[in-house]
Amino acid sequence: METSLRSNLSLLSPRGDPWMEQVPTQIISNQDPSGGCAPGVVPLPLREQMKREADKGEPAWAASWTNRHLEENLSRVTFHPSTYEFFLKPCFSGLCQSEKEAYQLILDFMEPGEMSHLEKLNFLNAVATLCSVVRYQANGNMNNYYPKTLLAKKIETFIRQEPTDTLDSGVRQQAMLCIVALSQVKPPFHLCQKLDLVNVSISSIFSLPPIMPSIDRKDSASLYLQTIQALDDMLHALVLEQRNPDMLILQNFIEIILPWLMMTDKVHEQTRALGTISRLLRFICNFSELSHMVSFSIIGRLIGTFSIFCLDPNQDVSSGALEALYYLFTILVLQRSVRPKTETILKDLQKHFRGNWLANMQNLTLFFRKYLTPVERADVIMVAMEAMTSGSTNNVLAASKTLKIILKYPLEEVAKVPEIIQLICFHIDRVTDKAAQSTIRKTFHLLVQSHTDEVILTLYKTEDPSRRGTKKSWEILDSFPKGYQVIMKYLLQKLISPQTHTDQETSHGTELSTLIVTKAIHELLLIPSQQSEVQTFFASLFVALLFQISFLVTNESTESEDKLHETVSSSIEALKTLLRSSGYTEHMSHIQTLRGWELVVSPESHYEGVTLLARSLVVKNCWHNRPVFSFLIKTLEDSNCANYLTALVFLTELLRCPDVAGIVDEFSTKVLVDWFKREEPAIDYLFLQITEIFTKHKNTMRHFHILQSYVLSCCYSSSSEVVTETFLMLRRILRDLTWRHASSFITELAFTLVHFFEEESEELRLITFQIYGNILTKVSKMALVCPLRHQILNLLVLLVSHLRDVNADVVEVCRLSLCSIATFLGWSKLKGVFSKNDVFSILSALLQQERSKALWFLKQSVALFKSPQGPIRQVAVWFAGQIIRVLNRAEKEEIEDEYIAFRYMQRDPDPIVSCLAVQTIYILEAKEPVTPAKTPSSCLYIRRFLRRYH
Repeated sequence: METSLRSNLSLLSPRGDPWMEQVPTQIISNQDPSGGCAPGVVPLPLREQMKREADKGEPAWAASWTNRHLEENLSRVTFHPSTYEFFLKPCFSGLCQSEKEAYQLILDFMEPGEMSHLEKLNFLNAVATLCSVVRYQANGNMNNYYPKTLLAKKIETFIRQEPTDTLDSGVRQQAMLCIVALSQVKPPFHLCQKLDLVNVSISSIFSLPPIMPSIDRKDSASLYLQTIQALDDMLHALVLEQRNPDMLILQNFIEIILPWLMMTDKVHEQTRALGTISRLLRFICNFSELSHMVSFSIIGRLIGTFSIFCLDPNQDVSSGALEALYYLFTILVLQRSVRPKTETILKDLQKHFRGNWLANMQNLTLFFRKYLTPVERADVIMVAMEAMTSGSTNNVLAASKTLKIILKYPLEEVAKVPEIIQLICFHIDRVTDKAAQSTIRKTFHLLVQSHTDEVILTLYKTEDPSRRGTKKSWEILDSFPKGYQVIMKYLLQKLISPQTHTDQETSHGTELSTLIVTKAIHELLLIPSQQSEVQTFFASLFVALLFQISFLVTNESTESEDKLHETVSSSIEALKTLLRSSGYTEHMSHIQTLRGWELVVSPESHYEGVTLLARSLVVKNCWHNRPVFSFLIKTLEDSNCANYLTALVFLTELLRCPDVAGIVDEFSTKVLVDWFKREEPAIDYLFLQITEIFTKHKNTMRHFHILQSYVLSCCYSSSSEVVTETFLMLRRILRDLTWRHASSFITELAFTLVHFFEEESEELRLITFQIYGNILTKVSKMALVCPLRHQILNLLVLLVSHLRDVNADVVEVCRLSLCSIATFLGWSKLKGVFSKNDVFSILSALLQQERSKALWFLKQSVALFKSPQGPIRQVAVWFAGQIIRVLNRAEKEEIEDEYIAFRYMQRDPDPIVSCLAVQTIYILEAKEPVTPAKTPSSCLYIRRFLRRYH
């Protein structure tokens, strides 16, 4: 008895049907003693497998084979309904005789055995009668009379037993109408049983041969239409849940129907599938509220599929697809549009209904942009892509046209970008149609433009050389040159922008890390067909990679040492590949020989390595030098440039290239000057080098005047090293400068040197006199005009006095300078004196010849009272005394300040100087008082002297 009951109960779904709660749990079991599934029950792992197949990215309807597998399992079900009489407690009160007879008929026919056509119809009528009884009962439940699930299984068996090669009875029709009746009574069908019923019904009807209308087959055609109507009624009844359509159930129904559209080339099957879906969608349009609309996830796939079939060469198929698309659009309008505009939109949609293809495609474009979610847009694109790789000529053309219409506008928000890119990468070789290839290229280009990060990440992650039969992911860019350009520009921007790359969360997931960016660039550079394109990007790419390396090497990073090393190595490899792919193999060898790469990656010698890289381009006369220079200038326009020092170091070496010097203009020179205003020692040294380089080329000399005020300001730097380097540079550049091209700079330099003739540093003092001597050699009598003539005369006493300089080299330079002055001033007599005599003889001769300049010479002598060298002060005191002695009374009245300064020299720390001052004053006062009658206190004059000269 128990075994028989278990065999019968095993027919029921083990998924919690309500009626099973009434059966004692100690009797019911859905497993056989061996631990497997009970006979007739569909194993749960099978359905999980079905779900996994759908999750693989294949079309959801491609897993419909599992439904047919279910049919084969369910076909083995054996019914033994009589055992339920022990548990059923039907209420016969209020039932008429015919209803009681119907119930008994059900019990009789549920016994195992073959049934005739008439018996089946009687059984179905009896079930319908019992359903009407239960429906009108208060709290009526079919399980009180007979398990509803078993009744449905029996009816399902009837449908399955109907022949699929002919339609000659009404059993199908009545069976489906009976399911409608059962759906209207409690308990509700479980989803799995609904799907089984729909699957069996669809297979039974769609498998029928085409029913052609004719006079002799009028009855058959009428029966077919009635059967189709019954199928629609059953679908409408089963899709309802709590009086509203359940969109998840609808999705399951459509996924059962779609294989009859997608996986067949029989027109009548495709037409039936489209017609059934259309009528089902039209039914949904009658409801304002839909359950689980948000979870209805096949909208994009349906739109893509219907759009492709709208271009089917068969009129019936294309019309059916248009109709299905129309009702799907209507549902979207009703559920997603703003209410005040709904009616207007529906009217516009109705105008295009059954119109030409182009009109409907305009609707497709509108709905694609306005009503679809990013995921649904992606589904539309992927359906079209799959169709273009299917091999079917009609599908390829239709999908290409559909996608072309959609892609008239930019793809702002599209999900599943990685899946789309992978689909393109792995199947592009299978597309041979030129129009389809063009459409795929446009799709790829639009995705690259709008979702660049995701495209790059996808190409990076899917790159797998071990795959056979597919291109490497990066090599796919061979087919998409525009995509190559966009991606390269994007990666460049990532490198050129302020180097703050870290893995950050963005709207599309993880941002591109520095490592991924550099590796992606490296892969792009390896694509052979894009070598000409690389030349276009060389300058910007070279600088960007160099900046990236500098940033990583010279800045502290929060990344681990291993990851930092990997990123630096990746950047170096990308830079090497760039040079190699641009034909600079010889440059590579030169850099390698000088250990340039090792220097670059070392924080201590990084800028030395940068200099070496630039020098190699100059030495080998790289034809990209000019573009690199221009790009560096463009980069330095940004005052916030993070790698300005690297840029200036590299640019300084590039300026040594004649081709680069030839393109320097006023703008680029001013850009450099703006950076030199920062007064950083490192920049100052570079500026001095650039200044020197400017003097060596004709074109750069045209813009030298922009630099001159800034280079002279370096003479007053707070850094003694910068000051010394500045004077060394000035000494070098004067050799190449001519009075014709640099007269203003030379004149200004002559005035600047005045402050450095008395420097305590012998090296700096010598350089100063050497520079002044070089200036004098460049001055001709024709060029000697004010203020330079005045300045030269103003330093005459100083030059003579420094013939007593402690540095013998300074003495020699001063004597040569005095001879030069005598030459262009026309002092032929003094020239001999300057070249041979001692300082006192020279000063005496100078005063004798130029007596009119005595007061001027006196002021020059007094200025030397503050010289740090005792011998210079001694000469100055002696010459001042000599001058005062030859002055007349009127001239003596003008030397009040000078005389006070002279008296102050009696306190000089050098005893020789102080003694000479005392003796001279004694002699002067003994000869004739020189102090004017109205004279302020001597203390006041002393203070004035100290302020003026100290």
